[in-house]
Amino acid sequence: MPDDSFTGDEVVAPVRWRVVHTTIYDYAAPVLVCHNQIHLAPRDTPRQAIVAHRVEVDPAPVRIAEHVDVFGNRVGSFVVEQPHGRLVVTATTEVDVCAAAAPDDDGSPWEDVAALAVGHTGPERLSLRGMRLDSPLVRRHDAVTAWAAESFPPGRSWRAGLEDLTRRIHRDFAYDPGATTVSTPVEQVFALRRGVCQDFAHLQIACLRALGLPARYVSGYIASGTAACGDGAALVGADASHAWLSCWGGRAGWVDVDPTNDCLVGGRHVTVAWGRDYGDVCPIKGVYVGGGQHRLHVAVDVRRA
Repeated sequence: MPDDSFTGDEVVAPVRWRVVHTTIYDYAAPVLVCHNQIHLAPRDTPRQAIVAHRVEVDPAPVRIAEHVDVFGNRVGSFVVEQPHGRLVVTATTEVDVCAAAAPDDDGSPWEDVAALAVGHTGPERLSLRGMRLDSPLVRRHDAVTAWAAESFPPGRSWRAGLEDLTRRIHRDFAYDPGATTVSTPVEQVFALRRGVCQDFAHLQIACLRALGLPARYVSGYIASGTAACGDGAALVGADASHAWLSCWGGRAGWVDVDPTNDCLVGGRHVTVAWGRDYGDVCPIKGVYVGGGQHRLHVAVDVRRA
C-alpha cells in the first residue's frame, strides 16, 4: 500500500455495495437436526447504513430468529429438523458505505491514552475494560509484547504507534492461507511469521492489549480495487470474508485499521460484527445430529449495487 494509506479516504458520496455470502455444507450421511447461529447481518455504523438484508436457508428451517448481542451485533439463529445431506445458507445484503476520514491525532502519548481507558467513567467503560483483557483466542505472550513495544517507545503518539505497528505486521508477516487454522494461537502465528487476515488481526489486538490499549476484532468484507474505486489497487482478502481490528484512541474514538493491507478501513470495507476475537463473531456455527464428515464451501461476492 502507498505511504499515505493512513491519511483517510477523500470524503465522497457513499457507495452502495451488494454482498452475497453463500455457505454450503455437504455431509457424508444425513443430518437429522441442526441448530445454528449466524453473524451475517452487517451493522449500522457512523460510516455505513444497511439498505436491505435477507438470509435464505435450504432446507427451510422450522424456526428462525434474531437478537442483538452484548456487542451490539445482529445475531441470527435457525433450526432445521428435516433430514438433509446438504445445508445452504445465503445472506444477501445491500449497504451504503462512506469513506473513512483520517482519525483525530492531538499528539497525546500512547501512555496517556492507555491511562484514560483505565480511568474511563463514561458509558463505554465496561466495553473498554473488556477489550483490554485477554480473550479465548487472543492471549498475551512475552515475545509478542516485547515486539509490540518497538512501535510504542515512551512518549510516542497513539496514532503514530498504531500506524507503525500496522505497517510492521504487513511488512514482516506473509499472507499464507495454508499456514494456520481458525484456532491457531497468536504465539504460533508470531513464530511462523505467516497467516491470514484473522491471524494478523488477532496478533495486532494482542500487541495493543498488552500495552493497555483497548482493541476489538472486526469481521466483514472488502471489495477489490477494480470493483470498488477503479484505482486498480490490489487488496488481499478482497471478495471473501475479511477481518481487521479497531483500536480505541481516546478523543479519536474507535479507529479501524487493516494490517493485511496496511491501511485505514475505508469505503471498500463492509463491517459485519465486532467482538473480543473471532470466536465472538464467527459467520456460522452450530451443532447437528448425524452427518458424519462434511465438506465446507464458502463463496462471497462483493460488487456495486
